[in-house]
Amino acid sequence: MSEGKRRYKATIDGETYTIIGQKPQEHMRVVAETVDDQLNQLKEMTKGLDKEKRAILLAINAVSDQLAMRKELNEIKEKYKQLEENQEN
Repeated sequence: MSEGKRRYKATIDGETYTIIGQKPQEHMRVVAETVDDQLNQLKEMTKGLDKEKRAILLAINAVSDQLAMRKELNEIKEKYKQLEENQEN
């Protein structure tokens, strides 16, 4: 394993996974718990779907949230840039 990488074992939707990454263990724990919680919510809301389809829905939701946050961050950066330019004038 390359330097700086950590291994973390997590149980998500009843399955054990080994997650490898550079983030601290606490971060990986929160991520795994969040994924497990969201999968459990989807399981309750979509009783007819199998695990794979629920996982795809979770991925779609995660990417949608990521894109929305990226857009919001870019808007904040643009406002900040405009404020800096106005202060210079």
